[in-house]
Amino acid sequence: MMMQGPELFLSGTLVMASFVIGLRFLKFWRLSKDRFFIWFAVAFWVFGLGWIIRAFAPGASEHGHWSYLPRLLAFLMIILAILDKNRRTPD
Repeated sequence: MMMQGPELFLSGTLVMASFVIGLRFLKFWRLSKDRFFIWFAVAFWVFGLGWIIRAFAPGASEHGHWSYLPRLLAFLMIILAILDKNRRTPD
């Protein structure tokens, strides 16, 4: 069942916040050219995609696998960004 009312509004707010946070990380990437920030930007956009799926996909609930997959992917991207940053040699 699709979200309605305040739940849909809050979901839209979370999508917008995820998109804006991703844009901020993109700005940091443009300034530093460090791929760490690209990983984080894309991870937050994937979080936003997960909120869109939960809001509009019929039958998608908080406990379904369709809502966990984007979250899992985003957290894996954050972990990979941290590991990548720590493994690189200083410039």
